[in-house]
Amino acid sequence: MTFGFAPPPHMSPPTSTDPAARLGRMLEPAEWASAGIPLLRSPREVVAGLYERHRPGPSTVIVAVLDAQERVTASASFTEPSAAPDGWEYRNALLTHLRRVIPHDLRLRAPVRTAVLLYCRAGEPRWTETDGAWMWGLRDACTLHGLRCGAYITLTPDRWQVLGEGRGGRRPGPSASDEQGAGRRGAGTDRPAARRTTAALPEPLRTAAAHPDSPCPAGAVTTGRATPRSAGGGAPEAHRHTAAR
Repeated sequence: MTFGFAPPPHMSPPTSTDPAARLGRMLEPAEWASAGIPLLRSPREVVAGLYERHRPGPSTVIVAVLDAQERVTASASFTEPSAAPDGWEYRNALLTHLRRVIPHDLRLRAPVRTAVLLYCRAGEPRWTETDGAWMWGLRDACTLHGLRCGAYITLTPDRWQVLGEGRGGRRPGPSASDEQGAGRRGAGTDRPAARRTTAALPEPLRTAAAHPDSPCPAGAVTTGRATPRSAGGGAPEAHRHTAAR
């Protein structure tokens, strides 16, 4: 691993508005396939798990950090920047969210955790220039955060696809519990749907909630327990004695 000084992520490159320069900050499928990106053992499970936690809509980006057993240790979702596709801007956005949900591993001799990116978009599953910019941004963000660059996955209306590998499958659908809940709400219940980004998460998940000094972004997956409610209204023993009389 080489070390050097990188400009602050909020700074834009001098040629950020040059279309030719932006084209240089993207990766073609052949470049991505030859970069030694580690293959996911079970991409279907990774896609289904991230979909269940974040419920991505159009133009949603999910960046997740996996341990050696492909368990999600941290993840965050956010909306794609509205500017023209630029790997530099995408790298900065990924770094911002990674730094909020998990500490860097730059002190390690070699990366032990892997970052993957799931991009929900319209259109066909085939590679686009926007995908190339996200690939460039993911690779650079991983280098600056001490992570191994992992799979880049697109989620289109019909299917998911691991670009550069040729593996894909049907788009994840709502779970049985979701469908039952929708049926109950349709039967006349006015209660809103519960947020599921914090439900049924694995024990080793590391999140921004574990670091009280860091802000918790809206799209970050967090865990926590409900705060016990106070008994307010007097001691229960007194009420029981009154009722006995």
